[in-house]
This record gives sequence, C-alpha cells and structure tokens, in this order.
Amino acid sequence: MSRLKEYFSVREGAPGERKLLRKIDFFILTFCCLMYFMNYLDRSNLTAAYVSGMREDLNFRGKELNVINTCFTVGYVLGQVPNNLALGYFKPRRFFPSMMALWALLTMCTAAVHRPQHIMAIRFFQGIAESSTFVGTHYILGSWYTGRELGKRSGIFTASGLAGTMFGGFLQTGIHGGLNGRAGLSGWRWLFIIDGLITLPVAAYGFFLFPDTPRTTQAPYLTPSERALAVSRVPEPGEKLPLNWSFLWKVLSSWQWWGFVVLWVIAGETESFSSNSLISLWLQKLGGYSVAQLNNYATGVPAVGIVSTLFWATLTDFYGGKRYLVGYFIFIMGNLTAIMILVNGETKTVSFTAYYLAGSVYACQATFFAWANDCMRYEDETFRAVVLGSMNMMSGAVNAWWSIVFYAATYAPYFTRGMWAMIATSVALGVWTTGLLWIATRTEKRQLVTGEENAVTPSTDSRPGFTIDEKE
Repeated sequence: MSRLKEYFSVREGAPGERKLLRKIDFFILTFCCLMYFMNYLDRSNLTAAYVSGMREDLNFRGKELNVINTCFTVGYVLGQVPNNLALGYFKPRRFFPSMMALWALLTMCTAAVHRPQHIMAIRFFQGIAESSTFVGTHYILGSWYTGRELGKRSGIFTASGLAGTMFGGFLQTGIHGGLNGRAGLSGWRWLFIIDGLITLPVAAYGFFLFPDTPRTTQAPYLTPSERALAVSRVPEPGEKLPLNWSFLWKVLSSWQWWGFVVLWVIAGETESFSSNSLISLWLQKLGGYSVAQLNNYATGVPAVGIVSTLFWATLTDFYGGKRYLVGYFIFIMGNLTAIMILVNGETKTVSFTAYYLAGSVYACQATFFAWANDCMRYEDETFRAVVLGSMNMMSGAVNAWWSIVFYAATYAPYFTRGMWAMIATSVALGVWTTGLLWIATRTEKRQLVTGEENAVTPSTDSRPGFTIDEKE
C-alpha cells in the first residue's frame, strides 16, 4: 500500500516540482486531450453519418465507404513524419492550432457534398491535417515528462480520443433527433457542421496557452525558475542532427526504428475490430435496429477502450515501465475475440461480448508509444520525432489496404476473413514483443555498463525501467 500511495502522489524531487507538474498537466493535457477528442470525434462521425442516412442520400455502392477511409489513411500516412519534424521548426502552439483550424473547415465542407467522391477528396486532406495530433502529442509528452510520469499522461491522452469516438455516437443520435430536416439539411450534414464549429475554440485555446517544449517555452504562467526546472527534469537530448543522408542511414539502421515501427504496424491491425467500426456494420447488416441504437450500441467499444487504456498505462508505470506486458495481453484478447465470433458469431450475445472486449486492445496506443519514448530519451530529438512519426506512418500504410482486404463493409456481418487476420496479427504481436524486449533489455544493460547514460542510477525516474526490477 505504501508503494501504491507513493506512486499516485506527486513526488517533489526539487523545490517547486509539484506546482510545475500541476501547471503543465493542466495546460498540456487539457489542450492535447481536447485536440485528440475532436480528432477522433471527426473520424468516428463518418461511420455515424453513414448509418444515419448518408449512405442512402449519396447513393453509396460497394466498398466506397472503405475507399473513403483509405483516402483518409493515405493522407494520414503522408503527413506523419513531415508534421512531426515540423514541431522542431515551428512553435507547437502555432502549428497544432493551425492544423486543427484546417481540419475543422474541411469537416464543415463535408456537409455540402453530393457524391461519395467528394468525401474522398476532403478526407485525404483531412488525413494530412489530423496526422499532426497523435504522434505530435507523444513527442511533446516525451519532451516534458519523466519515465515515471509518462505512462499515465499517455493513457489520459489516448483515452480522450476514445471518448471522442464514444461521444460521436451520442452526438449523432441527438442531432438526428433534433436537427434532421432543419433548414432543409439532413441530420448527418448537421453533424459535420457542428463538429467543425466546436473544434475552432479549442484551436484558439492552444494558440494562446500551449507551452511548446521545455527548452522553447515562453508560457506566461511559468516563472523563469519553473522553466529552468522543466529543462533539468528530463535528460538533455543529443546534438540536433541535420536532415541528410547520414541521418537517414542512422534512422534506418537503428533497432529503435525497426523494432517500434514493426511493433506498431502489427499492433495497429489488432485494433481493426474497433477502428473499422465492425459492430455498427454488423448491426446494420443484421437489420432491425434504429439509427439511435446503431449509434448508441457502438459506444460501448470505446468505453471499454478507455478503461483498458487507463488501467494498463497506470499499471506499467507502477511496475517501472514494463510496457511489454500489454503486448502479451493483446495476444490473448485478439485471439479470444476472433475465435468467439468464428465459433459462435451467429449468437448475438457472443458477438456483442466479443466486439466490446475487442475495445480493450486500444491499451497498446499509450503504452507502446510510451515504450518508444522511454527507449529514446537520450537520442537526438529529430531522431525521436522521425521514429515516432514512422510508427504511425507505416501502420497507416498497411491499414490503407488491410481494411479493404479483410474488413470491407461487404463482408458483414461476420467478417470471417478478418477474424483469421486478427488471430494471425495477435500471434505475431506476441512474438515480436518478445524479440523487441530482448533487444531493448540487452541495449539498456550495455548502456549501464559503459556509462553511456551518464551513470544513471536505478532510482532515477527518467530512465527506461522496463526490464530491470528496482528495489524500493
């Protein structure tokens, strides 16, 4: 109990550290969480609109919904690394809000479309703008927080996106009931208008109050001593490397790039049940459900994801950063949920249970990116930005075709091909997690022996503590 109490308390390693943490928690997490909430709200609202009249109004055919998602993914992939690199050249408090304003305007433009092809073009550019949020925030979190603090904050951030997915279903239900037909517009068109409008105030908040990074912040609510303390809390990154062929070789020859990129490519596809909204497509195919039911029943998936994310992010922090535990958890849950649907998917109770349980695999988002940040604390910030961006970039590149091949809407209601794909990716994740853990453990031990971490002791908060147990 004493260890648990110590973990949940804010340990003050230096005078004023508690106050500093409260400030940066408030201003960083409120903006980043609201930004990601709006980001996911926009993504989930496409499926909510599709099952709420958009399919009929725009005469969707075949796999056009999947093609729209692929167009978004292509833009999302292309924007990952450039957007993350941009944070090293533009102030985050200007860059993030600019991207938010852009995708808000594009979201409102969706309300005026008359053909699915129009949405394809809009979603491509939305993908570029929205790709700044996820890996960009993990880059910022890794810049401000120590290893002991990172998991919880990453979990809270990721949970906010899932809350956006959950809220999207309730929002569409309310809009469809209250605004459908108002001013001659269908409820799904009002959904995109309102979604865009509520994003703009969040962008304005970030523009004025986001604190940038510890070494560049000019936030008016941080005193000079607090800025100096913020810099001293985290390791000084290596010398900033120029973007040239030598840098490219350093990235592509590093175990961090290959290890974490492949990890996230595999893990990203274990989220396919949830990210492709299979529960909504399953219910729609079965028939007999109202628009409200189609939207509301699906909110249970991100609700489970929120609980799982916060639980595992906190637990892996508590146990010294053992992020790899989540890989083994997903190995179990991915196989379990797919087998349930393959064996007895015709039973509604079984399918409902499987789809809701599948939401628990969202835990990998916060923990795996925290793991990557842990392993790159002493690397150049540009290197860290590229690796984090590449993780999502390569995952998105695979997902661009993966969802069409295995989870197309035409495969509803049981997605048999997708169930086998889930089993394969879950097994692959368990194997890859084991290999990456071995490499990371060996590297950490070697660094401790050679003193490459400036004689970091086992009690230092900021060191990656994912393999060597620490004594209290």
